[in-house]
Amino acid sequence: MIGEIAAVSAAFLWAVASMIYATLGRRAPALALNLGKGVIAIALLGMTIVVQRLDAPALAGRSSLLLLLSGAIGIGFGDTVYLEALRYLGARRTLLLGTLAPPLSACLALWFLREQLSPFAWVGIAVTIMGIVWVISERAAETHAVKHQGLGLFYAVLASLAQAIGAILSRTALDNTTVSPQWGALLRLAAGVVVVVVWGVVRRQLQTWWQAMNTTDLLLRLLAASFAGTYLGIWLQQLSLKYTVTGISQTLNATSPLFILPMAVLMGERISSRAWLGAFVAVIGVGLLLAQTG
Repeated sequence: MIGEIAAVSAAFLWAVASMIYATLGRRAPALALNLGKGVIAIALLGMTIVVQRLDAPALAGRSSLLLLLSGAIGIGFGDTVYLEALRYLGARRTLLLGTLAPPLSACLALWFLREQLSPFAWVGIAVTIMGIVWVISERAAETHAVKHQGLGLFYAVLASLAQAIGAILSRTALDNTTVSPQWGALLRLAAGVVVVVVWGVVRRQLQTWWQAMNTTDLLLRLLAASFAGTYLGIWLQQLSLKYTVTGISQTLNATSPLFILPMAVLMGERISSRAWLGAFVAVIGVGLLLAQTG
């Protein structure tokens, strides 16, 4: 039961963090938010590693390169386009599209790692896509409907693809190694931050980012979202993997789209029955897939 509670808690915290990031995206660029999020998470993980006296991992050159590449793609690029998607689509639709990541990971593993998918797993992929398409194709009736939905969908799908690629690279890098979750997360976050910093330097945007972020209210909200969604989320995900089977853990971790619905209602958003049912269908599809691959 500990593992299941941890996984559900991680999903809930990521839904909360996504709501916060969606509001912050109206005040600061996605790259600036990703940089701030990464720096905060690195500081928290670094302090944890020091307190727990975790030795630095001894990784082979290939494993180190794959792990850093995983962070550069999954966090540096993937989290940036995810934050952009939040700005255009809002947290509810973006989180729903995030359920594409497990099917994409499974397909990439089939292609690159030669992992076979059962017919049941393919059914899960189809069900997930059906649930997403059903919700996304619904015509928005709210007066505050999100503009530029096409661009938001593009960013959200890119984010899921980047997350899937990052997961495959990370899995390959950490296969048959004893790297702790804290060190693995720290190295991936560091690579992601470097990518964003290099982009900011090349584009001469670092000062502009700081000016957009340099308010106490925004920094406190960013700290809360980073602590809950990134730092605590990593701990809870690893805890769930330790105390329950992988398929159950990953399925429960994918339930964020369900938690976001009542939060959206509390924020005054009207949620149609189609949106509720579509979110449940998408998560059920993820469960069917992971039950066969996890």
